[in-house]
Amino acid sequence: MNLRQRETLDGILFALPYLVFFCVFLLYPLLEGLYMSLFEWDPLFPSQSQFIGIGNYVSMLQEPAFWNALGNTVYFVVLTVPTMVVLSLVLALGVNREVFGRRYLRTIYFSPYILTVSIVGIVWSLFLATGFGPVNYYLGFVMESPPDWLGSPTLAMPVLAVVTDWWLLGFNFVILLAARQNVPERLYEAAKLDGASTWRAFRDITLPQMRNAIAFVVIIQFIQQFQVFGQPYVMTDGGPNNATTTLVFYLYNAAFSQQRFGYAAAVGYLLFAILVGVSYINYRYIGSDSA
Repeated sequence: MNLRQRETLDGILFALPYLVFFCVFLLYPLLEGLYMSLFEWDPLFPSQSQFIGIGNYVSMLQEPAFWNALGNTVYFVVLTVPTMVVLSLVLALGVNREVFGRRYLRTIYFSPYILTVSIVGIVWSLFLATGFGPVNYYLGFVMESPPDWLGSPTLAMPVLAVVTDWWLLGFNFVILLAARQNVPERLYEAAKLDGASTWRAFRDITLPQMRNAIAFVVIIQFIQQFQVFGQPYVMTDGGPNNATTTLVFYLYNAAFSQQRFGYAAAVGYLLFAILVGVSYINYRYIGSDSA
């Protein structure tokens, strides 16, 4: 065995554990889910499941509840992703400057991210509770009837968006701060010598140099927020009046409450297709150097 063959064999052996994990826990469930989506699936007797082809996909597109869940999900993504990216960029640029206590600020900004969704949901539900929550308690001094934050169809989703921004801002903050610190300072020094303003330096140096990091954050947050489940599950149970029923929450109910596993698999595959499509668009127009 020559050196090239030996290196190839070593590479295969090193990659083998990951390939086994990938096939067993990722590839097989992916293909199994696609197979299930073509059946009226019987979880107890899979062999007796009835093949219906694209019937689940047709039924899904005809159900108003599905379109309501999809609309709620898109609304949530629109509320969270832009504000999360912009705020984390502002914080990263601010902390990168010589400000007092910036080490403590980094810790403060990142600390909510270490909490689990259940803790975040329960704590914020207590804060926003109508009868005894501290938010409405203090609002009671300035207004007669404080709002029912989680019981209002109009306010519930924006409240979930604010909670999500507060919770996940730290992840984006760390990524963008690292990207900003990798921008060579000599570029700003040269721009300053040329008389460039702060805005001009930000537009022509900071944004282009941080473009890949910003694209990464946008794509990751889009994927994550489009799959939102924990916040509505813990804080609103999809209500009020299905105002916070998201696509994954809808999938969960279809599978585990209604026992429509084949239909839920079809919903999951449509979600997968949406995420792949929009991620490609984001990369093509934000992250690609050729754009």
